[in-house]
Amino acid sequence: MGGDERVQNIVLGDVEVIRVIEWHEPFLPTSDFLPDVAAEVWTANADWLTPEHWQPDSDRMVIALQSWVLRSGGRTILVDTGAGSRRERPGMAPWFDQRESDLLALLAEAGVQPRDVDVVVNTHLHVDHVGGNTVDAGGQWVPAFPNAQYLIPAADDAHYGPGNASGEGLGEVDRLVYEDSVAPIHEAGQAVVWDGQYTVDEHLTLEPAPGHTPGTSVLRLASGGDRAVFAGDLLHSPVQILESCCNSAYCYSPQQATASRRRILERAADERELLIPGHFGALEVQRRDGGFALGQWAAFGPGSANGRTD
Repeated sequence: MGGDERVQNIVLGDVEVIRVIEWHEPFLPTSDFLPDVAAEVWTANADWLTPEHWQPDSDRMVIALQSWVLRSGGRTILVDTGAGSRRERPGMAPWFDQRESDLLALLAEAGVQPRDVDVVVNTHLHVDHVGGNTVDAGGQWVPAFPNAQYLIPAADDAHYGPGNASGEGLGEVDRLVYEDSVAPIHEAGQAVVWDGQYTVDEHLTLEPAPGHTPGTSVLRLASGGDRAVFAGDLLHSPVQILESCCNSAYCYSPQQATASRRRILERAADERELLIPGHFGALEVQRRDGGFALGQWAAFGPGSANGRTD
């Protein structure tokens, strides 16, 4: 992907939505990541899954590591921050362990400097959604966006943070992620820990959608006649629209994850909300035969309204 292809935009009502793609490549085998999705589902849909979402020869999912920039109400909102640069993530090579991030360079391509970001939304506190919260400043992790409020779901902060004194349900990577990507935000006084619902502005509202993690959230957009939902990791692949009861192997509460996914898909279909997931492109969703089907993919243009496209 060239620079132009990695920064894309669309306008929904009065909100510009910019997709920033750090990488788009084969990830884990489908049977490891989405074990409940039958092999036949992948092969039956190979015509549109390949090559954007599935690599048949290796049977690996293809995903994007991406963030979303919203220009809304005169402010700049960043939704999720990727995996960060040079982080210690044991067992997570080559995708996350000690990998270099070019998120800040891509944001600059979109016309966004770190000081310009007013709000950072962490949909949940997994490794690939909060790593870019901070940068290394002489051996100390500090907020990457010095003027931003960071909106952090309370249930995730309690689960991954020091409040979970027993460490129940946590692995080594979870502890490292909180230590280098979340704790410094608290220490800098830039964390806003929210519960229930949270109004970002007149167009944007956060609400809980637990299951993938205890505090997984979605961000709803309503502006003019346009509607969208930033669904984070409720889905990792579009096959989960077809197989909406199938969870990733990394869901904290599979039963809750299924319920949240189906609720968000139902509303997206019924209210014509554009579904904007954490790891693939945006699309419409339709009801079909008691389940769901893929609608039209959103047509993003290159670059951003205020950034470079050359």
